[in-house]
Order: sequence, then C-alpha cells, then structure tokens
Amino acid sequence: MSDSVHGHDVMALMVAQENPLLKSEFIALMAQTFGETARYHTCSAENLKAEELISLLVGKGKMQESAQGLTLVAGRQCNHSH
Repeated sequence: MSDSVHGHDVMALMVAQENPLLKSEFIALMAQTFGETARYHTCSAENLKAEELISLLVGKGKMQESAQGLTLVAGRQCNHSH
C-alpha cells in the first residue's frame, strides 16, 4: 500500500458510504482503509494529513460538512484521472 493516497481515492471512499459520516468517523475510516500513517495528495497539494485533505476538499467545494456529516458535492469531482 502506498504511503501517499490521491484525493480521488478518498472521494471514491466517500461515494461508497451510504450515509454522511462525521469528520472524525471519516478520518477513522480513512486510517482503516489507507493506513494510520498514510499521507494524502491532490493535483495541487501534497504531503497532507487526513484532516488537512478534508479541509482542502471542503475549501474547494468538492466536499461539504454539515451537522449530519461530510458529503461530496455533486458535479464537483475532477474530470481527469490521477
């Protein structure tokens, strides 16, 4: 398993969830899925911690956080491969 996980993979993990997850729950799921020491990168940033990646995705409007938890914003995913 690579130590650097692309944000696309994290968004795919979010899509696979049936319901929104609280940020802490999603961070735990990321650690379980990608490893406790995984770092994350996107097309524009690298060497991010899980919480930093989530903040970046929220800031770019790709993910939103509400009282119910984190969700992806429809139509805001990248249209290219990594």
